[in-house]
Amino acid sequence: MNEPRIGVIIVSAGESQRMCGLDKIFTPVLGKPILSYSISAFSMFSIITEIVIVLSKSNLNQGKQLLENGNWGGGVTLCIGGANRQESVRLGLENLSDCDWIIVHDGARPCITSDIISRGIDTARETGAAIAAVPTKDTIKIVDASGVVIATPKRKQLWNVQTPQIFRSDLLRKAHETNLGKDATDDSALVENLGVDVKIFLGSYDNIKLTTLADLNIVELILSGKTSS
Repeated sequence: MNEPRIGVIIVSAGESQRMCGLDKIFTPVLGKPILSYSISAFSMFSIITEIVIVLSKSNLNQGKQLLENGNWGGGVTLCIGGANRQESVRLGLENLSDCDWIIVHDGARPCITSDIISRGIDTARETGAAIAAVPTKDTIKIVDASGVVIATPKRKQLWNVQTPQIFRSDLLRKAHETNLGKDATDDSALVENLGVDVKIFLGSYDNIKLTTLADLNIVELILSGKTSS
């Protein structure tokens, strides 16, 4: 029986507005650009046949240089993203060849590990859709427009969602076609709108998203531990 073909979309077209002028995707940590860590993590899997990196137009040349200097083979390609994350993923889908499964990952999450990816692939096979997440540590309050608390949901039911998010190819493509022009914070929300069960798999508290300058120090510490282990 043939192994499934898996394509990856690494979304990296954001504007890094909270990085005080630094481009987080190409900021070097331990001598390598942030983006390179995600590419390397997915490139380790033989069943991943193609990786599409979605970049802003202004970063395209840096992306080309990164691929020229990297050692990831010919399965990694680039495309220009859109005005928001949802459009960028859709453009990534248009640039992916035929595959059975699609993984969507944020390029600003460089601490992704092979264990997380493996758990995601295994879990997605159960329902056709799976997302990385970790249990929420904090108490969460729901507030109204005036800042008054109106509810305190049970913490054991709350999870912080991460990437990667993994979907059967036909489901993700249909989700984007059906919700064209609508706004969603992640691809899971689009697939949920189809009535599909989306399964959680355990991510990692180390799998943080680089958002502010303060996160750089944390990312460096995490990656230093991975490199030395």
